[in-house]
Amino acid sequence: MRVLVTGLNHKTAPVEVREKLAFDGPGLEEGLNSFLQLPEVKGAMILSTCNRVEMYAHVSNPERAVDSVKAFLSEFHSIDPGDLENSLYFYADRDAIRHVFRVASSLDSMVVGEPQILGQLKNAFEFALSKGATGILLNRLMKKAISVAKRVRTETRIAENAVSISYAAVELTKKIFTDLSEKRFMLLGAGEMAELAVRHLIKSGVKDVSVVNRTYERGVELAREFCGRAVRFEDFIKELVNTDIIICSTGAPSYILHKSDMQMIMKGRKNRAVFIIDISVPRNIDPEINDIDNVYLYDVDDLQGIVDSNIMGREKEAERAEGIIEEELEKFLKWQTSLDSVPTIVALRNRAEEIKQAELEKLMNRLEGVDEKQRKAIEYTVSAVVNKLIHPPTVALKEDSEDRDVLIAMIKRLYGIGENNGSK
Repeated sequence: MRVLVTGLNHKTAPVEVREKLAFDGPGLEEGLNSFLQLPEVKGAMILSTCNRVEMYAHVSNPERAVDSVKAFLSEFHSIDPGDLENSLYFYADRDAIRHVFRVASSLDSMVVGEPQILGQLKNAFEFALSKGATGILLNRLMKKAISVAKRVRTETRIAENAVSISYAAVELTKKIFTDLSEKRFMLLGAGEMAELAVRHLIKSGVKDVSVVNRTYERGVELAREFCGRAVRFEDFIKELVNTDIIICSTGAPSYILHKSDMQMIMKGRKNRAVFIIDISVPRNIDPEINDIDNVYLYDVDDLQGIVDSNIMGREKEAERAEGIIEEELEKFLKWQTSLDSVPTIVALRNRAEEIKQAELEKLMNRLEGVDEKQRKAIEYTVSAVVNKLIHPPTVALKEDSEDRDVLIAMIKRLYGIGENNGSK
């Protein structure tokens, strides 16, 4: 029972290649069914996200299966095999299991520590499970991968600290204001990072949202999206008197808020704290505003510095996570290896039972005057002898050893276990 992983991800293939291999909607079920029909594949699962497409399979021979999987991907998606040659990777056995654990734990993600991949893996597993596609090996592997990912998150700080500009802005806001539910927020301008930060803030409890845009209609549209209210651009400075948090991204060529403006605003606020994030490039907020008491101003470079520092912290935590994965890998491999012995152990016991019953029948036919109590005593004694004889080889088969294959072959030969008596 061996594991094969075939796939490509953000590191090995550009988005235009990844999107061609994606399994979306009905294509996922069709792809899974077709994948499972490959002769070498005994169990199957497909993980398809925006950053990766991976095929997980339980196979008898990974070397033979690789060519079949490559041909399947090429044919199913109508792609020339040569176009995939430099994008696909293949992992077998130990390397495959390690890779699955790393994917689940977000060590192989574009952003190390991001939580989405574990949910995506769970969904892919549940889908394959509902279709009866996985089998005992992949079932155990995926359940173990989910368990390993949870352990990594519990025992390391890999998922802590912001690693995006927008999320770093929100984390900083929380340090200034512990309770965001009663704070008033203004989005000054519009931009992808700024809008994403607004969404994070709303999730963190901000309820009072105002939107300012030079194009008022666009401001109204955004305000509706954020369940807030639109403010005309010429009125935003007056609104700042009642605003606690500001994210600015207007795209203006120069400052739109100066130190003198902010000094006037702070008098109207009676010096209550204000947190300002200027994501604009060039900057739209006069940096001298930061000299005013209770005004906290951060620009995009400040946020990037925080992000870079947090990324370094996650990389250190990733080293600890790798250690956990290696530890769990050994446990899984030990369980997997024990499965190789199960058919031989079962066949050995069946062979012993056949011999026992045949010899008991011969003995009972030769004995006369044996009552039921004596018969049971004889059967018990014979069974005890047989069990003691097969106990040592059974224990040896269960042990984790490098010469397991040799031991299995030897026991089959010594005990006459083979195709002739219906055992394998």
